[in-house]
Amino acid sequence: MANKQSFSPDEWSKIMESVALSGVAVTAADPSGLMGLLKESFASANAVISAGKDPGANELVKSVVSDFESSEGRTKLREALKNRLAGASQGDVSQKSLDVLREVSALLDAKAPNEAAAFKTWLRSISTSVAEAASEGGTLGFGGTKVSDKEKATLNDIAKALGIAA
Repeated sequence: MANKQSFSPDEWSKIMESVALSGVAVTAADPSGLMGLLKESFASANAVISAGKDPGANELVKSVVSDFESSEGRTKLREALKNRLAGASQGDVSQKSLDVLREVSALLDAKAPNEAAAFKTWLRSISTSVAEAASEGGTLGFGGTKVSDKEKATLNDIAKALGIAA
């Protein structure tokens, strides 16, 4: 079973980043204002919290959640994301996120083949939760679409980057 010790510090950082970036890619694809941003952020955080409470979660997911729960883990993640996304435009954020997801997909296939599919599916579910968290294109919270075309396209790109079905 793969866990944090199965990876180098740099590899582990990318795995941690992938959890955050799976949601960030969707948010950056079609920003939905302050309230939408908050809803999408909460959806991403809730997915991590829910995974931590899931007795069926695999060891790799549990290791990631454990790092998210620690102050040190969150600080390292914040710094890694800040460095990765520094100076990036909105469009670049989605692309940089997809690049990390591709790298993590290959890394998981090579070093954690037994956990790779479940972890990738979890990342995709985080993306879906973020996409469904806030309506796009409405006025004052009314109308709009649940998942915009740009978000749908990004969800497909995320699935491709992870090498799983859309």
